[in-house]
Amino acid sequence: MDTETLIDKLHRERALSGEEWVRVIDGRTPETAEYLFGLARQVRQAVYGKDVYIRGLIEFTNYCRNDCYYCGIRKSNSHVQRYRLSQDQILDCCRQGYELGFRTFVLQGGEDGWFTDERMVCLIRSIKAGFPDCALTLSIGERGHDSYRAFFDAGADRYLLRHETSSSDHYAKLHPPSLSAAHRKACLLDLKSIGYQVGAGFMVGSPFQETRHLAQDMLFLKELGPHMVGIGPFIPHRDTPFAGEEAGSLELTLYMLGLLRLMLPDVLLPATTALGSIRDGGRELGILAGANVVMPNLSPRDHRKDYSLYDNKLNTGAESAEGLADLSRRVEQTGCRIAVCRGDWRPCPDQE
Repeated sequence: MDTETLIDKLHRERALSGEEWVRVIDGRTPETAEYLFGLARQVRQAVYGKDVYIRGLIEFTNYCRNDCYYCGIRKSNSHVQRYRLSQDQILDCCRQGYELGFRTFVLQGGEDGWFTDERMVCLIRSIKAGFPDCALTLSIGERGHDSYRAFFDAGADRYLLRHETSSSDHYAKLHPPSLSAAHRKACLLDLKSIGYQVGAGFMVGSPFQETRHLAQDMLFLKELGPHMVGIGPFIPHRDTPFAGEEAGSLELTLYMLGLLRLMLPDVLLPATTALGSIRDGGRELGILAGANVVMPNLSPRDHRKDYSLYDNKLNTGAESAEGLADLSRRVEQTGCRIAVCRGDWRPCPDQE
C-alpha cells in the first residue's frame, strides 16, 4: 500500500496499525504531504469551520522540581532567573487578556512546590469568579488524583499534560529515573476520568527518537482519545545535557499535525510557539496543516525571556498579546479567522 493510499485509509477509518504508521511517516514526500494537508483542512472545516481559537498563555512560575534533560527550566540549570507571579499579577494578566478578546486562559508553569493545592484552588476560584465566561486550562505537570479533583471542583476546565513519548525506553532517555512514562499516562487517565478536557502531546525529533516511537505515540493517542494534542519540534537549550543535539524537523512536525487531524477529526490542535520559533511563519504553516489553536503570551513582558524551555523561543511580535492584530492578519492569510470565544472541544457531527 503506497503512502497516499495509507493517508486515504486514515481519512476513512481514522486508524492505522503500528506497521502502517511507520510506513506512512517514512514514505512521505512533498507531494503526499500536500495531499495530506488538503484533506486535513477539509476535516477541520467540517468540524470547526474557519475558526482558529486563541488561548491566553500565562507562564506563572519557572521553578521546577524536575530535571528533564531537554528542558531549559530544569532544576539543575543555575543560569535561569527564577520567578513566580503573584495572584494579583496573574489576575492582571487575565484582565488585560479579557479586554483583548481572550476567553480561555492557560496557566502554565514548572512543577513548583510553592504552589500547593490550597494556593492553586484559591487562584483558580479567583480567576473563575472574575471571568465566569472564560475557560481555564492548567498545565502544571504531574499531581495526584486528589489534587486534580480539587482543581476541577474549584473550576478548572482543561488540563494539558504532554506525554512527550509513549515509549518507556525512550522516555527514560529523556528524563531522570524519578519520572516514568507509565506514571505520566496514569495521570492522563486520571484527568480524563475526573472530567477535564484533556490534552496530551509529544516532541518531534527529540534525541533518540525513531519512527517507531512516533507510531507508538499515534497508537497511544488513538487509545486515549484526548480533546487536545500539542506537538512541536524538539529545540535544544544551551544549558541542558542535550545542548548539542540537532533540532527536530519543521517538515515532519507539520506532517504529524496533518496525520493527527485525520486520526482525531475533532481534536483541538495548536500551532505551537515552537513552530514559530523554528521558522518565521511556522505557525501559519501549522494552520495550513490542520491546526486550529494558537496561544499568544499574556505573561508580563519582563518575565517572558525567563520562561526559556528552549533556545530562541518567540516572545515578541505576533507571539505577544500586544501583537494580536498582526497575528489575526497572519491567520487570515491562511483562509481562517481568529474566533473570540472559549473555543471548547466539540465532537464530530457523526459522533453526536
